[in-house]
Amino acid sequence: MSTVRRAAAVLVAVSALALTACGPSEDGAAGGTATPTTKPPTSAAPSATPPASSAEPTTPAKPSKPVKPSTPAKPVSPSADPDYDVFPCSTYDLTFTASLAEPTTSSYLLKVTNKTGKPCRVLGYPVVTFGDLDDQATARGAAPGIEEAIRLAPGQSAYAGLMGGLKGAGSKTVSSIGLTMETDSDLEQKPLKASTPGLNVSGDNSVTAWMDNAEDALSL
Repeated sequence: MSTVRRAAAVLVAVSALALTACGPSEDGAAGGTATPTTKPPTSAAPSATPPASSAEPTTPAKPSKPVKPSTPAKPVSPSADPDYDVFPCSTYDLTFTASLAEPTTSSYLLKVTNKTGKPCRVLGYPVVTFGDLDDQATARGAAPGIEEAIRLAPGQSAYAGLMGGLKGAGSKTVSSIGLTMETDSDLEQKPLKASTPGLNVSGDNSVTAWMDNAEDALSL
């Protein structure tokens, strides 16, 4: 072979190799899409931490609680006072006796006793009348107020002193007296009777307020 033909053959071979290396692959020639050898860059995952704000919002102040009004004191129940239902004694609550204390002056010790099962109060002075006479003994000395009046428990007694009148032309004697109680009510009472033989009745008859002992009742 001549040198010119050999050179031409080599040139053809080199050209064929160059075309093969630069041409599409078999898959590309068949119309397929070549898989890129380099993966596309992965986008960065979003940060889990939110961007810090330039300034944190201030927490609003809590409104102050309204002041509760003071609770008014509860009224005391009447049942809390053991004496709230202790009423004045009437003649229906009592027994009555009169004992001669001083024969010379015809003075008597009057005694009433609570015969009921509940307490009562003896108020002021006993109201003393003389037999069938219209006369009434006058009050002598001071009497306690309603709040300080003697409280008689069942079976307890209170006392008063009855001073006899002076004998004179206008005086009379009686053998009994009647007693009713001050009650500050319109309750009609049946007078309690006691024997007082030879009691002289005049304008000088007087009676003390109720006392809690016989000695004080006779000393006034």
